[in-house]
Amino acid sequence: MGVIKGAEAAVLMLKEHGVRHIFGLCGDTSLPFYDAMSRLNHGFEHVLTRDERSAAYMADAYARVTGRVGVCEGPSGGGATYILPGIVEANESSIPVLAITTDVPVASRGKYPLTELDQTSLFRPLTKWNNVIDLPGQIPGVFRSAFRAMTTGRPGAAHIGLPYDIQKQDLDDGLIWAQKEHQRYPAFRCGPDPDLVEEAADVIIAAKAPVFICGGGVVISEAMGELAVLAEALAAPVATTVSGVGAISHDHPLSVGVVGTNGGTPETREVIAAADTVIFVGCRAGSTTTEHWEMPDPRRTKIVHIDLDPMVVGANYLCAAGLVGDARLVLAALARAIETRLAGASRDRSGIVTRLSELRERKRAAFLELSRSEDRPIRPERVLAALQRALPRASVVVADPGTPCPYVSGHFEFGAQGRHFITNRAQGALGYALSAAIGASYGRPDAKCVALMGDGSFGFTVGELETVVRNKIPLTMIVFSNAAFGWIKASQKDGYGGRYFSVDFTRTDHARVAEAYGVKAWRVEDPAQIDAAIAAALAHDGPALVDVISQPLEDSRVPVSKWMG
Repeated sequence: MGVIKGAEAAVLMLKEHGVRHIFGLCGDTSLPFYDAMSRLNHGFEHVLTRDERSAAYMADAYARVTGRVGVCEGPSGGGATYILPGIVEANESSIPVLAITTDVPVASRGKYPLTELDQTSLFRPLTKWNNVIDLPGQIPGVFRSAFRAMTTGRPGAAHIGLPYDIQKQDLDDGLIWAQKEHQRYPAFRCGPDPDLVEEAADVIIAAKAPVFICGGGVVISEAMGELAVLAEALAAPVATTVSGVGAISHDHPLSVGVVGTNGGTPETREVIAAADTVIFVGCRAGSTTTEHWEMPDPRRTKIVHIDLDPMVVGANYLCAAGLVGDARLVLAALARAIETRLAGASRDRSGIVTRLSELRERKRAAFLELSRSEDRPIRPERVLAALQRALPRASVVVADPGTPCPYVSGHFEFGAQGRHFITNRAQGALGYALSAAIGASYGRPDAKCVALMGDGSFGFTVGELETVVRNKIPLTMIVFSNAAFGWIKASQKDGYGGRYFSVDFTRTDHARVAEAYGVKAWRVEDPAQIDAAIAAALAHDGPALVDVISQPLEDSRVPVSKWMG
């Protein structure tokens, strides 16, 4: 047995939990923690960011592509408040992210020291688990509790407050250990009630036109294989939420695509309207997915709801059957029950496959017609089509809200299942994509990562271009430049008679800004140059940015139901 300092204990607990990367930036109260990271043989890499928000967004995307906990850190005071947007996004998206914020000394509490605030109260409503340490001997147990909370049950974010003086005090190194299962999520899967599985199977087997709507829970659980088996046995179409992209590959014959107000189209809406039973899996059936609870129509559609969180099932729809448990285990149990009822014979799916193929072709044809437009400013469809042609299959696309998210959700075809599309659907804050794409690049270094952002989002996060260049991250960035906060402007056109107020700003030459940071950049105004610019950016062996002078969102055919009619 030996004696170690509190900061050393924090570093060693991260090592014990298999942490490989930490994203964050320094501050006065973090000095002992940084010194411990510099001295100890822990095996993880610290990625210095330029903003605590960015650090949290990096950790979020890192966790999404790795299946491991994302870790971010920042100092007390302003650092703790800046890190919050990324933590609440991760928590509401069921992504395990640990925020470590250092704090004023315990001995200084209540004496008005610089940067004092109540971190416990600040983080409590925004995290699944939260603790500010009072004694050095608590550090190992607090870290174990945080990782246990993040990786079990519904995954979520956690926060640990680490006071300055506690980092410098002694504790017994024999307290340092970790449960290895808590290095990944889901750590311990929980299965469904067998009786309720049988009830749900009866409801599903009686359906003449069942449809699955799958959320991010399917991807988090890695239940894609079980989903495909069940859908194929039932000849049931599979639609996804925006966060559920990857639950089924777009080239699967039963794939519908994204449904709902953001990314849904008239063709995908037809599939949901024709269903007599909708099976929600790993999604909350919230306003975006269900078009404000009108699709599916609860008056004529039976609902089966599957989710890990018991509070979700039955929250928005009366369920003919509800199942609580890990998506992979629930779908596997349902597949066995359905197979028994079908006596080993899957339903004929030729009719529904033909129908889905026709709908996809109709949707694709409308998109391709717009993608060939020679209009100036350049149509987003033209940009998306060029990216689709040039991007390798196993890439990761990260999209900000506004212009990129609905276009990618509605029209980009991911040929591989699993996590290849990331966007922040819980809180929808601007400035997510660039930072998140950095995190995804660290988590999946062999994949090409692309960040799509509007010029509004670029303004939030431009400082992280320095992080990209300093770390030689071969990130490809595309900016849709329309000199406005486009989503709000389009909403003002749709709902307020085009009375535009305080949504327009001066156009920035994003290519020149990027070049000033050392990023290879192209500015494109001619639609005929889009393919060449995107191909060159993707082929570049370092960070690259394409600044596209793009059509204003309020004039576009973006797949957002309230604007499409």
